[in-house]
Amino acid sequence: MDPTSRPAVVIDNGTGYTKMGFAGNVEPCFTLPTVVAVNESFLNQSRSSSKSNWLAQHSAGVMADLDYFIGDEALAKSRSSNIYNLSYPMRHGQVENWDAMERYWQQCIFNYLRCDPEDHYFLLTESPLTAPETREYRGEIMFETFNVPGLYIAVNSVLALAAGYTTSKCEMTGVVVDVGDGATHVVPVADGYVIGSSIKSIPIAGKDVTHFIQQLMRERGEKIPPEDSFEVARQVKEMHCYTCSDIVKEFNKHDKEPAKYIKQWRGIKPKTGAPYSCDVGYERFLGPEIFFNPEIYSSDFTTPLPVVIDKCIQSAPIDTRRALYKNIVLSGGSTMFKDFHRRLQRDLKKIVDTRVLASDARLDGEIKVRIFG
Repeated sequence: MDPTSRPAVVIDNGTGYTKMGFAGNVEPCFTLPTVVAVNESFLNQSRSSSKSNWLAQHSAGVMADLDYFIGDEALAKSRSSNIYNLSYPMRHGQVENWDAMERYWQQCIFNYLRCDPEDHYFLLTESPLTAPETREYRGEIMFETFNVPGLYIAVNSVLALAAGYTTSKCEMTGVVVDVGDGATHVVPVADGYVIGSSIKSIPIAGKDVTHFIQQLMRERGEKIPPEDSFEVARQVKEMHCYTCSDIVKEFNKHDKEPAKYIKQWRGIKPKTGAPYSCDVGYERFLGPEIFFNPEIYSSDFTTPLPVVIDKCIQSAPIDTRRALYKNIVLSGGSTMFKDFHRRLQRDLKKIVDTRVLASDARLDGEIKVRIFG
C-alpha cells in the first residue's frame, strides 16, 4: 500500500521515557520508560555452549532475541524474577546500546503501535550535538532491519518549537530549554535552523533531581527498602515536587506548618509485601531547586539555568537576540514542575534588567564626560 496514504509513525526516544504514536494525533499513543529486560539465562547458555554444539547455541541465541520486554513490563519482570536483567539503551540523550535499542524499536512497532513498518514513513528524534555517525547508524537499522520506505530524523528541540506553530503564530525563532531525564540542552533556533555554535549543555537533568531526592530521604533516615529507594524518589519527584520563589521562606513555611506541607508516601516492600510509609518534606522544593542553585547538589557545576540561557542568547548573532528573548520554549518532563516557568522567567528577567541598567549607567557617564570634559 502507498505509505503516503497512511500517517507517519513518530517515535521520540528519550533517556527516561519514549513517546510514540502517529502523525496527526493530538498526543502520543504510548509513553513508556526507555528500558529493556533481557532473559540472561538464554544469553549465558548461548555463550557457554561449545562450538561443536552449534544447534543448542543457535537455539539459545534465538530464544534470547525473543524473550525480552520493554517499558513498564520490563520493570515489572525485573522485580518479579532474577533471570531478567535491565538494560538502558540511552544515556545522556545518546544511544549507548544499539542491540537493546533495536529490540526496543521492534517492540514499539510490532507490539505497541501494531503496524507494518513497510507501510509507513517514520519520524525519529535525536538530541542536539549528536554525531553524524550515530544518525547514519540509526538510518541503517531503520532501512535494513525494518525496511521503512522513508525516514526523517529531526532534532527534538526544533520539533518542540514547531509544536507551537499555528496559522496565527508562525514563529520558528526561539530558544528551546530541553530538560530531559538524562540531559539538559539550551538550543537557539533561528527560522527553523539550529544555531549550533551557541548550543549550551549542562550536566544536571531529571535523573539528578531523582538522585538528590533519594539522597535527602536517605540522610533523614526514612525507612525505605534500598532496592525500592530510587523508584520511590522518582515517584515523589513526579507527584509532590514544585518550584519555590524563595528557598528561605519555603523552609520557614514547612517549619511553621508541617502538617500542611509534609506529605506521606506509602508503599509495599517488594520482598516481604509488608506496608511501609515515609515523610516527604523539604525535598518537595529542594529537588527542582538544583536547576537554580546547583551548588546544593554538586560542587562540579555551579552555574544556574537562567544564567546558562542568558549566555546562550548572548552568544547568538546580535540580530536574532531580541526574537530569542521573546520566545523561550520549555520542553521535557523536568520543566513540568509547578511554577518552574515563573521562576525561570523571573530570574532571567532579573539578569537582563541588571545588564540593561549597568549599560545605561555606563552610557550616561560617557555622555557627561563628553559634555563637561
